Amino acid sequence: MEGEGGTRLGERGHSETAMDSSSDGGVPVLSAWAAAASRRYQHLLDKATPHVFRRWLWFGAVAVAYAIRVWFVQGFYIVSYALGIYVLNLFIAFLSPQVDPEIQELVDGPGPSLPTRSSDEFRPFVRRLPEFKFWYSITRAFCIAFILTFFSVFDVPVFWPILLFYWVVLFTVTMKRQILHMIKYKYVPFSSGKQRYIGKRAVSSDDESAPSN
Repeated sequence: MEGEGGTRLGERGHSETAMDSSSDGGVPVLSAWAAAASRRYQHLLDKATPHVFRRWLWFGAVAVAYAIRVWFVQGFYIVSYALGIYVLNLFIAFLSPQVDPEIQELVDGPGPSLPTRSSDEFRPFVRRLPEFKFWYSITRAFCIAFILTFFSVFDVPVFWPILLFYWVVLFTVTMKRQILHMIKYKYVPFSSGKQRYIGKRAVSSDDESAPSN
């Protein structure tokens, strides 16, 4: 009896050891798969970085798919409203400089922030949110919102014209404040080519390459 009990205990110990080893071996495999998928995903993002037009074309397709989905189901207006607020915040960050001129003026003191003489160095506009991150964030937001439309828990009944009106008012007020900020600190959120200043006229490198009559 004691021999049989010892044999059974030995077999049980061997089986538990085998199960522990198999379970421990599954964790590194899953980690390796996750790391490989992450590297592949990052590789695809790196390859898509220079293709600006194709990336925004893909975003347009995702946005149209989401709009069609919401139109057919006639719901998920709360999701759409939250998506609109998030997109507005991203757009403002995309239009804003990396360093706020108002804060820089308080730190460095008043002075010209843009070159006004030919000897001044041209500094291109540096965004708070770069174009690629803006595209990536807005595309991911639309994909997540599209997935949420398949879960009825997010379909909260609401009178959607009120949400639309509030978003339009918020968009108008926010953009007005942003435009006034641009006018006050004399910056444009777009730059093309290197510029040199001749007197009061700024000449870009694109203008120099153009043939003269």
